[in-house]
Amino acid sequence: MGFDPWDAAFVADPYPAYRELRERGRAVWSEATGQWLVPHYADVSALLRDRRLGRTYLHRFTHEEFGRAAPPPEHEPFHTLNDNGLLDLEDPAHGRVRRLVAKAFTPRTVERLAPSVERLARELVGGLRAAGGGDLLTAVAEPLPVAVIAELLGVPEADRPLLRPWSADICGMYELRPSAETARRAVTASLEFSAYLRELIAERRERPGPDLISGLIAAHDEEGRLSEQEMISTCVLLLNAGHEATVNTTVNGWWALFRNPEQLEALRAHRGSTDPKKLSTAVDELMRYDTPLQLFERWVLEDIRIGDVLVPRGAEVALLFGSANRDPARFAAPDVLDLTRADNPHLTFGAGIHYCLGAPLARLELAASFAALLNPDVPPVRLVREPQWRDGYVIRSLRELLVEF
Repeated sequence: MGFDPWDAAFVADPYPAYRELRERGRAVWSEATGQWLVPHYADVSALLRDRRLGRTYLHRFTHEEFGRAAPPPEHEPFHTLNDNGLLDLEDPAHGRVRRLVAKAFTPRTVERLAPSVERLARELVGGLRAAGGGDLLTAVAEPLPVAVIAELLGVPEADRPLLRPWSADICGMYELRPSAETARRAVTASLEFSAYLRELIAERRERPGPDLISGLIAAHDEEGRLSEQEMISTCVLLLNAGHEATVNTTVNGWWALFRNPEQLEALRAHRGSTDPKKLSTAVDELMRYDTPLQLFERWVLEDIRIGDVLVPRGAEVALLFGSANRDPARFAAPDVLDLTRADNPHLTFGAGIHYCLGAPLARLELAASFAALLNPDVPPVRLVREPQWRDGYVIRSLRELLVEF
């Protein structure tokens, strides 16, 4: 089976195809996706930092100059929202916005959040246990990061159920060749999410609080360094990225543990340990072993050579995070889940100027949820039945993960 992002069997287990791609070369043309696939760790890591590539090209070229067609006009609400967020901005705009937002994700800020994150994780696991089990995704993995990032931004508790559906619909556009229906849903979610945030920003302007939205308003009003659209796009990105990856890392991680029972038992053996480093090492290995973000795209802004392939300006490269994280040139026994793996510079959080701003917060949330489920006072959680993967490959996630105690 080759690289086929639309094939359910490939999505369920893309790793054999990645091995084949790494054997074929450092840059492999995919006729199906119209991209150069980059499967090796060293290349993915280097290209994430290479400024000859960009998340966008519009800071340097028009669509016509770059030889690309402009998006359909009816998609404009999605692109306005997406293109003004940190993920797709390039310098100097990226650096300006990132410096303002980074204040919310300092190690001190994250450390201050730890007690409330850990308490919430215990409460969610307690609810799942009281019910005798259920869907780990909807009962624990999803509500924890949604609540944390919403609290950080200042989204009222009553409005939080709106966030995940909007996020899911918007993130559908990050898949390869999204359908017309996917695009329609993303546009609708973009309009609704933006309208909601405009109202929330107006309220915070009248009654500021200690939240990030109030801080971004102050930066906009006092220094004029942040447009309202940048503010809205940044909040949407933080809400989307602030929980999508954490949700999927949690369920993907538990599915990996259930498939590797000896590793799960070794982790459970340390349940009474007060050493958080063991759990942190295990969480990083779960992120490496089955990353939720399999592919990250970059536009080639200047001709670039990858191995013996000259990739021309105007092309698109697909950096295969899932393949890079299993590259035997960088990781010993890469297809083995080893929760004690110490040398583990995985690329799940990216690299370079677009390195995940919320990585410390994501690690805190993941450690808290795994610790709560591995607590010696909680009976061992067991898998009820094998889960199914959702449609979609770029953000690779399970439909549900049913468990019992």
